[in-house]
Amino acid sequence: MMEAISCPAGHKDVIRINDLVFPVLVSNGAQWPALANKAVEQMVSITLSVCHDISQTAMTEDVKYTINYASLADEIRAAALQRQFHCIQDLSRHICDSFYAFSSLKNGLDGLQVRIKVTQPKAFLHSQAVALQYLGKFSTNDSWSPHEVTHLVEDFVFSTIIGIEPCEREVEQSVVCNIAINTGERGLDPQDWVNMREIMQSLWRKISTSNYLTLEALTSAIASQILTSDALSEFSPIVSIGVAKPSALPLARSAEVQIVRTLSDHSSKVTHEALLEAQESMQVEQGTKLSKVAIALGSNLGDSFQNIEYALRLLEIPEEILGDDGAGKFVSVVDTSFLYETAPMYVTDQPSFINCACVVETDISPIILLRLLKKIENIVGRVPSLKNGPRAVDLDIVFYGDVIFDTRTDRTNLDDLDGELVIPHPRVEEREFVLRPLADMIPDYVHPVLKKSVEILLTEVYDPTAPGMNKVIPFPRLPVTATRLSSAHPLQVPETLTHWVYPSSNLSFPSRKGKGGKTHIMATLNVTPDSFSDGAMHDALPAALAYASTSVAQGATIIDVGGYSTRPGAAFVSVADEIARVVPAVAALRDASTVQSAGDCKDPGALSTRVRETPISVDTFRWEVAEAALAAGANCINDVYAFAGPDAWPAAVAGSARANTVAEYTTKMKAVARAHGVPVVLMHSRGDAGANKDYSAYQYALQSTVEGVRVELGARVNDIVRGRGGVRRWLVIVDPGIGFSKTVEGNLEVLRSAQDVVADVRIGDPSDNLATRRNPLRGYLQLIGVSRKSFLGSILAQDPNGRQTAPKERSWATAAAVTCAVQQKAAVVRVHDVKEMADVVRVAEALWL
Repeated sequence: MMEAISCPAGHKDVIRINDLVFPVLVSNGAQWPALANKAVEQMVSITLSVCHDISQTAMTEDVKYTINYASLADEIRAAALQRQFHCIQDLSRHICDSFYAFSSLKNGLDGLQVRIKVTQPKAFLHSQAVALQYLGKFSTNDSWSPHEVTHLVEDFVFSTIIGIEPCEREVEQSVVCNIAINTGERGLDPQDWVNMREIMQSLWRKISTSNYLTLEALTSAIASQILTSDALSEFSPIVSIGVAKPSALPLARSAEVQIVRTLSDHSSKVTHEALLEAQESMQVEQGTKLSKVAIALGSNLGDSFQNIEYALRLLEIPEEILGDDGAGKFVSVVDTSFLYETAPMYVTDQPSFINCACVVETDISPIILLRLLKKIENIVGRVPSLKNGPRAVDLDIVFYGDVIFDTRTDRTNLDDLDGELVIPHPRVEEREFVLRPLADMIPDYVHPVLKKSVEILLTEVYDPTAPGMNKVIPFPRLPVTATRLSSAHPLQVPETLTHWVYPSSNLSFPSRKGKGGKTHIMATLNVTPDSFSDGAMHDALPAALAYASTSVAQGATIIDVGGYSTRPGAAFVSVADEIARVVPAVAALRDASTVQSAGDCKDPGALSTRVRETPISVDTFRWEVAEAALAAGANCINDVYAFAGPDAWPAAVAGSARANTVAEYTTKMKAVARAHGVPVVLMHSRGDAGANKDYSAYQYALQSTVEGVRVELGARVNDIVRGRGGVRRWLVIVDPGIGFSKTVEGNLEVLRSAQDVVADVRIGDPSDNLATRRNPLRGYLQLIGVSRKSFLGSILAQDPNGRQTAPKERSWATAAAVTCAVQQKAAVVRVHDVKEMADVVRVAEALWL
């Protein structure tokens, strides 16, 4: 293809010598670097394009009016053989310096423009050739100047993973890259020689280990790597990159992407100091852009749950931890993962780890953030041990937005990262115990180096034969007493009373063989005179203690204390009255002297200890009641309105203004739960339990009621877990609200398909692609309450041979429903008749788990 060059005004003619080939001595080597700068003979190819008016020669055919290109070729070759050259830039400059002695050009140098391209066919490994091209402008005073200096790499071939198809993610394929680097008028003087070998070696190391999905991303990454190369730090280059994939299309030679970029297009790579300065200059104020950072946490020494909670609380007070370095700085935890019990990796002779992850918003730079994490590790109590060995808490920056950051001088060694910072974390792709928590929060986040989503990385590392990762729910010991943490810092973080363990499984990652989940039994202790099922039975303290003790003896692992009936038409109860009902019962269950005589068993002392160590849940939608109950020793909040408050007060208080909005309820309850670090049960409801049963808005789904629960409760859970001040994800148990705002068939649909409520599926109307999204309830553990509920009574009454039943007469019906709940892998079943339902659960677990 002919090449257009710029000529003086009125001149449009070019005389060209194409690919003049001869050997020269070049001291920077050929494919391999020369040893001790020893010159290596190698072929070069020179193409010379001279602007020259050929009109007189054309009219007269007199050669005195033209350039003798045969003589010019000989003179160029003779000049090139005069000495050895360091590089093709050196050779290019020498050729132009020699032009003034060339007889073939006579006296025609004044205003002459010559485009020269010097090509080294066998220059570096993996490339067909490198070349230098420029425009030389000459004058009669023995001077010339270069313009449009361009460094070229032709057909640079490498193998890498590239493509979106599954087959393309498994096998490397060849990719061909052509590169042009324009350095303007600079590049031929010795101080401006560009070390192209250094650029190509660095590019080879980066691209040959890359893993991009698209040619567009790969091409952009190559441009960024070149533009930010140290070899070009003195220039403001313009680069043109063309990347072709020969295997992309069966009927075409290749598919190709070509781009032109400058340094301003790729400003993401900055020096550590510049990044630090930029981050520190950010002010914490509305409208200021904050960075989102993913941090992994792990612990396997001491009270791991307390250690992790303590570390998260310290993380949000950087000014107190860092002193002057943290002055005016901001960190807020805005999302958390589930909590996992994990077998140790690398060093296996140590206790199992508790692992999780969080996402924070911060204006702190990566280096200062690393310093904050290390100080937190020391405060919580990290003790020196062998690498990858036991620790009270370990915090690692996994992702910092899309920043790629590396403080190492030796970037080939991952054995010793102490004191260094590498972002993204260099081992994230091999660690399920990091990827699984990240997938709870940011499954679609694409690793900025590997170019794969977190979910894909988890799929690739998942090993169904490896020891399983189990989900864990810790219950704190309340109220808080003086602990080992209290002396280290005034933050009051409760110790752990107990924890529950469940296998981590979903549709994408089935549970591994091994440890099964226990279905916990929640005993229902109603200290109300008007409960639908057992009103006035346990509202007296001795009766409440006896029920709780007996329930624990029969297999209950949590006691749910409620002081406000949720049955339709229940009488209004003031906050003070609800507290007066609930708090004495909670306090009595935590008091050794009151519990010791309770219950009918052979060893009252052992039973009293079990009762005192059994978690207590407070069944309330009011933060004042929750706060009082937790202060008395409760360990969990069970809210039938999911921190939103009732949609309407009972008719008994009609005319009274509703005191708080949904946002106020949510904020207050979140604050109480966060302060005490307690699990919360969040139930789906629509106000009054007997109303609002229409789910026609979700008819696009095969299971409209299940879909309604996913959408509506999912929105509530997201509001409670995500954002500043959110409840830890691992402390949330969801309740699909069987018996609340659902028809009989709706209740049965939810019960028989309870696993679908928390499945990893898309929700929203599929006819509107923008409306569909991941199920926000995916992965959450469930509490299912079916005991004695009215929908069971309706089923019993519908049959021609059926009968009307009072709540206490529905034990067998409850047993059938509880069996289904266990089969659907409910983590907790809430029941009244503990003895009978414990038998049901044991048999159902043997059948289904």
